[in-house]
Amino acid sequence: MEEQLLMWLKADAQRLAALERASELGLQDWCLAAGFVRNLVWDRLHEYAQSTPLDDIDLVYFDPQDSSPERDWILETRLREVSDLPWSVKNQARMHVRNADAPYVSTADAMSYWVEMETAIGVRLVSDGRELELVAPLGLEALFAGSVTLNWKRPKPDAFKARIETKGWLEKWPRLVIVSSLDG
Repeated sequence: MEEQLLMWLKADAQRLAALERASELGLQDWCLAAGFVRNLVWDRLHEYAQSTPLDDIDLVYFDPQDSSPERDWILETRLREVSDLPWSVKNQARMHVRNADAPYVSTADAMSYWVEMETAIGVRLVSDGRELELVAPLGLEALFAGSVTLNWKRPKPDAFKARIETKGWLEKWPRLVIVSSLDG
């Protein structure tokens, strides 16, 4: 699964360009996550010839030294100055407050609390921009199974249902299987 996903990412010029732009910010513990990775896999599982357009590109990072929303806005502005992609930048060092959790310790830790398991997957450039590294605190199995799975670590069934409906995932990818039971 990991090799397949990395191969798909490397073959996607738009995603590689986005990774390069994000890497230029020089952030520690960052990745492009959520639909950036999830949608690519769902498109491939559905055998779509064209990628589904991204509503946004989620750049998540972890920096407890400056977790101000203003910093995210500055970083997002910098990205939009060099790219016309729909950037959304969020420092995960403050997201625990919004989610009423204990403080997170890393980007992967924060992602492990996201509502559905398939969204908690990201990718970043490492080794001076030559290698891709996946960040998948909940694994890749659910994503490659073609499911939308309620995260057992954050069982919020109402938020889970609302996200499926408002994002139109079943309309875009009709073969997805909803797994909302905590016992799978």
